[in-house]
Parts: sequence; structure tokens; C-alpha cells
Amino acid sequence: QVQLVESGGGLVQAGGSLRLSCVASERTFKNYLMGWFRQAPGKEREFVAAVSWSGGNTYYADSVKGRFTISRDNAKNTVDLQMNSLKPEDTAAYYCAQGRFSYCGACTNAGTYDYWGQGTQVTVSS
Repeated sequence: QVQLVESGGGLVQAGGSLRLSCVASERTFKNYLMGWFRQAPGKEREFVAAVSWSGGNTYYADSVKGRFTISRDNAKNTVDLQMNSLKPEDTAAYYCAQGRFSYCGACTNAGTYDYWGQGTQVTVSS
């Protein structure tokens, strides 16, 4: 059973930055696409970003493109999300997830991920 643990959330002012990190328990981590999703109160979980197994391909939601950067370190079993120029609308619980495949086939769809972390809260004040 894969365990994913996120860290790095917190309270930040608009325009600020945060770096989220997710560590996976299994060495098979390196074989799979990894993604970040977020969910705000009263809203559905939405795709934020994903990175292919090698780190060579990245995918972003339009709402975060140019502000967020996803990266991974397969030697450390970690995937990070660097978030810059944060906006109040970025406020949400952020979840790390392991995809079912190595590349993005439908990686914006939460149903293509098999394992999820417990989430870390990001709050952006105006």
C-alpha cells in the first residue's frame, strides 16, 4: 500500500510563495506519473499539475500556468509544487496523488490516480 505524505502548507499573503512537498513510501514511485490536486470548501477537487515518471513532461491547469512549478526527485521519492504569485483563489487543501500510468493520458481526471495523501492546507490572504 502506497502512502503519500504532504507538507509545506500554511498561511501566506497574496503575491507570496509556498513550496509543497510530497514523499512516497514505495520505491515504485519512480514508475508513475505524480499529480497535485486541490479542493476548496464547497467546491469539487480540481487538477493543479502533474509530472511524468521521469520528470521530463509536466502538465498544468490554466489557472496556475506560469505561477506553479511541479518537479520530482525519484532518488528521494518526492514530488514538489513550487507556488509563486499566490492569489486568494489558490486557497484550498492540496493533495498529492500517484497516477495509474507513467505519462498523462487523462491526468487531469482524479479517477486516474490510485493513491492520495491526506492533504495540506494552503491559505492565501488578500
